[in-house]
Amino acid sequence: MAGRSGDRRLAVVAFAAAVLLSAAEGLGVNWGTMASHPLPPRAVVRMLQDNGISKVKLFDADAGTMEALAGSGVEVMVAIPNNLLDLLTDYDAARDWVHENVSRYSFDGGVNIKYVAVGNEPFLSSLNGTFLNVTFPALQNIQRALYDAGHGDTIKATVPLNADVYNSPENMQVPSAGRFRPDIAGLMTEIVQFLNQSGAPFTVNIYPFLSLYGNDNFPLDYAFFDGTTSPVVDTNGIQYTNVFDANFDTLVSALVAAGVGGLPVVVGEVGWPTDGDKHARADLAQRFYAGLLRKLASNAGTPLRPNQYVEVYLFSLVDEDAKSVAPGNFERHWGILRYDGQPKYAMDLAGQGRDTALVAARGVAYLPRAWCVLNPSATPDAMSRVGDNVNYACTYADCTSLGYGSTCNGMDATGNASYAFNAYFQVQNQVEESCGFQGLAVQTQQDPSTNACNFTIQIEPSAAAGRRPAAVAVTVATAMLISVLAAMVTAP
Repeated sequence: MAGRSGDRRLAVVAFAAAVLLSAAEGLGVNWGTMASHPLPPRAVVRMLQDNGISKVKLFDADAGTMEALAGSGVEVMVAIPNNLLDLLTDYDAARDWVHENVSRYSFDGGVNIKYVAVGNEPFLSSLNGTFLNVTFPALQNIQRALYDAGHGDTIKATVPLNADVYNSPENMQVPSAGRFRPDIAGLMTEIVQFLNQSGAPFTVNIYPFLSLYGNDNFPLDYAFFDGTTSPVVDTNGIQYTNVFDANFDTLVSALVAAGVGGLPVVVGEVGWPTDGDKHARADLAQRFYAGLLRKLASNAGTPLRPNQYVEVYLFSLVDEDAKSVAPGNFERHWGILRYDGQPKYAMDLAGQGRDTALVAARGVAYLPRAWCVLNPSATPDAMSRVGDNVNYACTYADCTSLGYGSTCNGMDATGNASYAFNAYFQVQNQVEESCGFQGLAVQTQQDPSTNACNFTIQIEPSAAAGRRPAAVAVTVATAMLISVLAAMVTAP
C-alpha cells in the first residue's frame, strides 16, 4: 500500500508539473545578447527548457545561439537586423541569407524555426524614415526565398513593428477609431495585405510601461490588469480597463480598416523593467506580469478579439548591460532574470497566481568575490580627480542604477563613486589595472552592496561565450547621468 500511495503522490506531482508547463508552452520570450558578459547560449537554452518556455524570439541569427537551439525543440523567431534590410532588397542576397540562416539549420534535430523577423521596429518615428523604402521589398524577398528553398509553407516572414505605426485621431482617442499612421498608411496597407496572403502574422510590440513613462498624467492603474478608476469608454460602448487591451484593439481596428480584419496578431514584445526609472521597479514588474499571465491563461482575448489566446513574447529574458539607453536608463533592465540568469521576483508562468520562482540558469561561473571601491585613504590631490574618473568608469560600464528613481539612487557620493568603479572593474574581468583610477580605488573582499543596491560580480568570461568586454554605448541620456554623478562626487 505504501508503494502505491507513493506512486499516486508522484503521479499527482507529475500531473501538476505538466499543467504548469503546458500553460507556459504558449509563451515566448525575447532573448537579447547586448551584454558585456552574455550567458552561454547552451545555458540559456537549458534554462528555457527548465521553465517550460517553448518559444524564443531572437534579434539576429548568431551561429552560436542557433547551434545551441538545435535539437531543443524550442520554436524560434530568427531575425534580420535593420542594417541588413537594404542589402536584402536584392533577391540573390535574400536567397543567400535564407540558405545561410534557415536552410543550414533545417534538418532532423535542427532548429525549429517558425518565423523570420525582417527588421526590428523599422518604422519608428525616431528613425526618420531610414528604412521606409527597404523593409517591404526585403520582406517580399525573404518570403519568396523561403518558398524557393522549400520552407515557405512552414516558416513565415513577418516584421516586428512598434505600436507607433497606428493610432487614433486626436479628436477620437478610442480603439475603434484606430488607423495606421497617416504618413505610412499606404505602405502599411500593402504590408498587411502581403502578410495576409502569405499566411504570416502581424507582429507588434506593446509597452504599457512606456505609456506611463512618457506621461506623468497617465493613470498608474491603467497600465496593469487589476482594474482602474479611469476606464476608457469607446463609442461602441466597450469599456477598456487596461492600456494593453486598448492598444491591441486599436491595431485590430486599423487592420479592419485596411481590409484584413482577420489577420493574426503576435505580440512580439511586452514587459516591464525593474530599474532605471521611478516606475521601473521589481514590485511593479511582478504586478504587471501577474496580471498579464493570468489574462493569457484565461484565454480572455481582448474586447474586439474575445475568448482567444494571444501569442506573446515577453520582453525580455535577461538584463543587457550594453544596450543603448537612448529611450531611457530602464533599457538595460527589462529582464525577468538578472544578467546572470537569477530570478528577480516570483513569477507563475502558468498564470495561476502561485508564489513560484523561475528556475535559474544552471552552472553559471562567476569571477572571484572581489569588488572595487573608493579608496578611503585617497589623497586630497587624488580626490580632486574623482569626477573625471567616475565619468570614465560610467562611459565604459553600466551606471544606470545610479540614476534618479533607480535602485542605487539613494547612496552618498562615496557610494556612487564605488558603484561606478566596481561596474568598470567587473566589465574588465577584474584585471588589477582596472581598479586603479589614479589612486582613487582599492579592491576589497567585503561586499559593499546595500539592501537596495547590488554591487555585482560579473560572470566569468569563459562562461560568457568567451567574449571580450564591450564598451557600453554612450548616448545623450548616459552622458547626462555621467555628468550628474561626476558633479555629485566632486561636490564639497
